[in-house]
Amino acid sequence: MLWTALYWGDSTALVRGRWIFIPSLLVSAAFLIAMGIHQSDAKATAKRSPASMSMPERFTLSMAQVEERLEDLEEGVRILGASFSPSLSQRRNLYRESVSGVIEQYRAESLRYRRVHNSLQSLVMAGSAAVTTLAALEAKQWTWPTISMIALGFCVTIATAFTGYYKYRERSYFLQQTADAIEEEANALTLGVGEYLTQPEDQALAMFTQRVETLRNDQRRRQQQLDQPADHAPAPSQSPV
Repeated sequence: MLWTALYWGDSTALVRGRWIFIPSLLVSAAFLIAMGIHQSDAKATAKRSPASMSMPERFTLSMAQVEERLEDLEEGVRILGASFSPSLSQRRNLYRESVSGVIEQYRAESLRYRRVHNSLQSLVMAGSAAVTTLAALEAKQWTWPTISMIALGFCVTIATAFTGYYKYRERSYFLQQTADAIEEEANALTLGVGEYLTQPEDQALAMFTQRVETLRNDQRRRQQQLDQPADHAPAPSQSPV
């Protein structure tokens, strides 16, 4: 419109187009200002965020570069370990701190293998009972007493197999026995009776800790004996009556 008014000398083109040109110009200016404000806010947020500073580096490094940096860090750790000779007490403390990780690893692996073994053993017992039940279904007249007898026999076989393998009664007995013994020690320490009567507070706590740990160790040994097969497991120190 401006070029038409200047080239052809028609000033009315400006008057006719002002109602379209001016609002369009204002909308475009507002849009550009809003985009500039948004980009400035985004840049300011990226500068304030530590995580955003590491994002480009994390995504631009290749796997080879990451492995190279890891090797450099491991080499630095080895050099630092060779140049620093800790004392005996420090080595013992470091070993004590590392033992907890080893214990958790062994317990996690033991739990995983126990779950797998128990699952397979349950499948074996259920499969054996199912095979026996299916064999009993041949050449039978289907009456309600026959069906009830077969179903009841299957349930009894499953219950007997699981009870004999997992030893629920023995586990319950030994757990309750250990809990009662620990409760007895805790009550004696709290009330100051028995062997805790004449002991100072620090020695009484040390004695209580030692006895509780002994009870817990005995419980763990009994638990391991119950987890062993029947032909290899030694007889527990005490058995439920």
